[in-house]
Amino acid sequence: MQDPFYNKAKRKKKTRMLAADAWLDSALYDFWQALGRGYTNIEDFFSKFRVSGLKRFFVEIFSDALTFGAIGMVLVTALALPAFDATATGQFNKAEDISVVFLDRYGNEAGRRGIRTDDSYPLNKLPDYFVKAALATEDRRFYEHWGIDVVGTLRALASNAQGDSSLQGGSSITQQLAKNLFLSSERTLERKINEAFLAVWLEWHYTKDEILKLYFDRAYMGGGNFGAAAAAEFYFGKKITDVNLAEAAMLAGLFKAPTKYAPHVDLAAARGRANLVLSNLVDAGFLTEGQVTAARRSPALPVDRSDEVNSPNYFLDYAFEETKKLVADSRSASFVVRTTIDPVLQTYAEDAITSVVREQGEQYKVSQAAMVVTEPTGAIRAMVGGVDYGKSQFNRAIVSNRQPGSSFKPFVYATTFEKHPEYTPATVVSGATRCIGDWCPRNYTGGTYGRMSLISAFARSINTVPVNLSIDTGRGPIAELTHAMGITNDFPVTRSLALGAASVSVLDMASSYSVFANHGYKTPAFGITRITTLTGDQIYEANPDTPQERVLSERTVQYLNQMMRSVVEGGTGRRAQIEGVPAAGKTGTTSSYRDAWFCGLTGNYVAAVWFGNDDYRPTNNLTGGTLPTIAWQKFMAYAHTNIEIKPLDGVDFEPAPFVIADAEDGSADDLAERPPTLQPEAARKLLDVADALRAALDAVPAATDQAAFVTPDPAPPVEAM
Repeated sequence: MQDPFYNKAKRKKKTRMLAADAWLDSALYDFWQALGRGYTNIEDFFSKFRVSGLKRFFVEIFSDALTFGAIGMVLVTALALPAFDATATGQFNKAEDISVVFLDRYGNEAGRRGIRTDDSYPLNKLPDYFVKAALATEDRRFYEHWGIDVVGTLRALASNAQGDSSLQGGSSITQQLAKNLFLSSERTLERKINEAFLAVWLEWHYTKDEILKLYFDRAYMGGGNFGAAAAAEFYFGKKITDVNLAEAAMLAGLFKAPTKYAPHVDLAAARGRANLVLSNLVDAGFLTEGQVTAARRSPALPVDRSDEVNSPNYFLDYAFEETKKLVADSRSASFVVRTTIDPVLQTYAEDAITSVVREQGEQYKVSQAAMVVTEPTGAIRAMVGGVDYGKSQFNRAIVSNRQPGSSFKPFVYATTFEKHPEYTPATVVSGATRCIGDWCPRNYTGGTYGRMSLISAFARSINTVPVNLSIDTGRGPIAELTHAMGITNDFPVTRSLALGAASVSVLDMASSYSVFANHGYKTPAFGITRITTLTGDQIYEANPDTPQERVLSERTVQYLNQMMRSVVEGGTGRRAQIEGVPAAGKTGTTSSYRDAWFCGLTGNYVAAVWFGNDDYRPTNNLTGGTLPTIAWQKFMAYAHTNIEIKPLDGVDFEPAPFVIADAEDGSADDLAERPPTLQPEAARKLLDVADALRAALDAVPAATDQAAFVTPDPAPPVEAM
């Protein structure tokens, strides 16, 4: 037991921790006190600058302006980084650097594409009134500003607000040059900021005269011309140094809108624009009204370019892009390209499209259409990419952005026949609705059907039957066969694929339907047969003997042609019937009536027709069996005049006999007839005759009356494709 009276001696506790704690507290206290005294001193210092009343208002405004200005500078600098990258490379935008002369299938010139440029004239050799006309219209303060004309921009904004936007532009010449040299033509805020930075960069690195010279040489002037010198030669057939005041005013009016004001496109608009340029010369003080009066009274008369305006422009745009791919490895810059286009068929294809749209487009609320015509071998004979090339150069014939609707169904039925050899057009299947998940197809009439034959379902464009077939065959094989036949665009394989839920082009549809006209062999559409340089060196030549790939059996081709013939005889495509011609095809209409199609074929030609609106606006209940079929029939009726009608596989039809109407037969006077197609041997004989006549003329003595001789133009040679 412990002694209760025992006390153990207590040890002394260490005081180090207590001392450290006291030091820390004291240090923190001293720090905060010092910080407080410092803040008080700062307040006392700035109190000397304190303002109140009206002065305080201006100080606050100035302070906020500096703040937001700093933020804006950071933002603008960030957006301008691409501009810095563009100047760092030291490279300008590459202009079109090849020139192409296109020939039609007969060897006659069809049009030109590519660059026409001439930068050989120094600035001081250009007519003074041309330079002043450009400055007066595009940038009156060019020699005063530093790349960005703030005053001119404000003036242009005020002018636009008054509805006078055609007189002046907002961008300076330096800004326009910056866009031409470094940027694209897209209208975005980022591009405008980059344009401003690049304009300042140009002003730092080039003199005013050098900038103006670059502008005159690099600006696009319409008609495939780059630069004022090339434009003067193209539009007026003379050197830039020889143009008069009226011609100079017309040229100066092209810088802003070359396509709109090009005199070979719209002479009235070009002269109106030139008159405004003359007014600008007077307003800017460069010339007096008396000096421009003669130019107003005698406006410029450009060289006749009507042949180029009437050329197959949509096709030439397509062929030009194809040419650039084929000559990519060539060192030459100028080429002659032989194409497959038939000028006569092209004219009637354009007439068929434009006449139908103009006559009935307003009724159906449809504004655009496209057509592609090929031979069964794939040679493109006509291409119409829109109603008016002058107003819109967008080629609707080659862009894969439209759904084909029921015109896609031949691919579904072809897959079925390939997968099920026991099936025939007379095979009876169920027309009942079968849903795929939560999606159920609907027929155009909204009703349901029982059992029916495949040919009946196809002719009446029943939707439930192809969907049922796609369930049996699988949608993957349908997509594979579609691509094998000629659809080049990739599309998702969805539940509604059997009803045409895929994006296709008019060109691809024509190419795919050519398989049915070419006995089941794949026939990719092509528009170029030969490419040579100006010196005659061959770059490319299509091989007509290239082995073809069979993608459909003969049995499937015959079955589908029978079914498409039933569409024309008694189905949705009855308007496509042509007397004496075995026509076949399929109509197509998409949801909300946004797209209407007719794709059809004969033994001679294949044509795909599309109608719709560029903004995807629904039409007024337009179906494939109306305007597209009417336009198709109108073209085909002419195309099959005075030619031998070829049979169509699987179609029991006896074509009309090939008879060329006698000119003395009065009953044939009112018929539109195309000249019979020349055979290669006949063309060569005509060329030999022409050569003999030339030789005879050359042998005639100079004293001989040459008026007695007439040299016929050589007949165009004919190619087989």
